[in-house]
Amino acid sequence: MRTGNPTLSAKAFQAAALRGRERAAPERAGTMTAQGAATRTLVLIFLAVVAGAWSWHISTVRPETLPGWLWGGLIGGLVLALATIFKKTWAPVTAPLYALAEGLCLGAVSMLFDRQWPGIVPQAVGLTFGILAVMLLVYKLRIVRVTERFRMGVVAATGGICLVYLVSIALNLFGMNVPYIHGSGWIGIGFSAFVVVIASLNLVLDFDLIEQGAAMGAPKRMEWYAAFALMVTLVWLYLEILRLLAKLNSRR
Repeated sequence: MRTGNPTLSAKAFQAAALRGRERAAPERAGTMTAQGAATRTLVLIFLAVVAGAWSWHISTVRPETLPGWLWGGLIGGLVLALATIFKKTWAPVTAPLYALAEGLCLGAVSMLFDRQWPGIVPQAVGLTFGILAVMLLVYKLRIVRVTERFRMGVVAATGGICLVYLVSIALNLFGMNVPYIHGSGWIGIGFSAFVVVIASLNLVLDFDLIEQGAAMGAPKRMEWYAAFALMVTLVWLYLEILRLLAKLNSRR
C-alpha cells in the first residue's frame, strides 16, 4: 500500500503493529482506531487555527514581526516534521508542536495573501475544509475505490509535482523560473487546479491507509502519527488553494 503523502505509509503502521504485538498484553495501551485518528486530527487542526489566528493578529499589530512568524514557523515545522517521521514514537508530543508551528507560519503566509487580495483567506479555508468533508464522504460511500491502479496514479502525479517544484526551486537559485506554471495565465491556473485535485485525492489515500493501520492493530500512539500525516496533506492543500485563488484574482 502506498500514498503520495511521504509521511504516511503502510510500512509505518505495519512496523508499529509488529512492535506492539511483541509486548506483553498488560503493557499494551490499546490499539489504533480510525475514530481516534479523526479525533486527534481535529485537535491538531484546532491548534493550527489558534496559532494561525495569533500570528495573524500579532502581524497586524506589529507588521515587523511577520517575517519572524513565517520563517520561525516554517523552520520549526520542518524540524518537527522530520523528528516525527524518523521517531514515530514521539508523535504524541511532536505532532501538536508541529501543528502549532505550521499554524504560526500559515497565519503569516495568509496575512501576505490577504494584503494583496482581501477576502482570499476565508475562501481558501472554506474550500480546504469543504474538500476534506467531500473527500471523506466520497471515501466512506466508496464512490472512489482505492485500487492499486488508483494509488499508483496519485503517487506518480504527486511525485511529478514534487519534481517540478524541486526543479523550480533549483532554477530560482540561479535567477531562472519555470515558465508559465507560476503565472496567472491559463496554463498557470490549470497547473494549480491540477495540483489541488491531486492533493485532494491524497486525502482519500490517507483515509484508506489509516483504516488499514487500524485493521493491522497498530498501537494507540499511531493515532497521533496518522493525524500528523493528515495535517501535512491539509497544509499542502490549503497552500495550493491559496495559490490558485491568487492566480484567479490576478486576472480580474
